[in-house]
Amino acid sequence: MSYSELAKLELWNAVNCIHSQSDLDEFKNLIAKFFAEKAQKAIDALWEDGAINEETIETWGKEHMRTPYRK
Repeated sequence: MSYSELAKLELWNAVNCIHSQSDLDEFKNLIAKFFAEKAQKAIDALWEDGAINEETIETWGKEHMRTPYRK
């Protein structure tokens, strides 16, 4: 069984324990926190490796990556 399939089973088991809106909200927050921590670790690794720096982040802040509208 793949890790993806195991993860689906674990999530299914967890979802079966949700019986209220507050449980659902807490579950969603836990998942969001998990992925936020993974993203932060990846960003920290890029920073430590020198792949990004303060200048890179300033450049990103000024980018406009919108899709132009077609007439």
